[in-house]
Amino acid sequence: MAELPLILLHAFPVDARMWDPVRAPLAARLRLITPDQRGLGRTPLPETERAPSLDDAARDVVALLDKLGLERAVLGGCSMGGYLAMAVLRLAPERVGGLVLIDTKASADTPEAAENRARVAERAQAEGVAGWLAESMLPNVLAERTRTERPETVQALRELMDAQPPSGVAWAARAMAARPDSLDVLAAARVPALVVVGEYDTLTPPEAARAMADAVPGAELVTLPGAGHLTPLEDPEGLARAILTWWDRHLTRK
Repeated sequence: MAELPLILLHAFPVDARMWDPVRAPLAARLRLITPDQRGLGRTPLPETERAPSLDDAARDVVALLDKLGLERAVLGGCSMGGYLAMAVLRLAPERVGGLVLIDTKASADTPEAAENRARVAERAQAEGVAGWLAESMLPNVLAERTRTERPETVQALRELMDAQPPSGVAWAARAMAARPDSLDVLAAARVPALVVVGEYDTLTPPEAARAMADAVPGAELVTLPGAGHLTPLEDPEGLARAILTWWDRHLTRK
């Protein structure tokens, strides 16, 4: 059993069930923790007057570490989960023993991307999320091959998106829009790091993955052929293999 646990933080707009395809192989080797983020899945959205910020979600992660009695953990995240992992690294670097950044990027939103997130948040609050949110996102988060050859994956992802609370979707969209660039935080990290990206990820493309891997001293970069933006769903075997191979090199106690 590895010394440090692995906390995997999920993407937007789904919940921790997105990790189900990789859960068995990872949990067989590591202590695996997969929380739902605030407002999504089974985690309620706290009442607050503060503007949505991933800093608050990062405090949730630190509070989870405290609750579980963990001084440090390896933080992994896909897409929004990667943004959150970097927010935790900014807030409490002493609690992070390693990084697994999956289909994510360190740069802040462009003004156009932030405006699009604002529209998503407003529509979610006005109409709910069922139907339209998945329809708008599926073409961008899954590779064309996945969409055409794996209808069961498409349907499972659609159901996950449809199941999310509109208030949590709106909060998360606004929090992501407000996040800062985190390349400086990665450059200051002195922990083992793995960056994984799907070959056909158009939202956080391979060049964004390379920028993160170049920023963290000694980081490894793995590209998963044929996958898009959600490699845990599109190539779970490849992702689990990449994580465990990297873990054995850098984190397994000899």
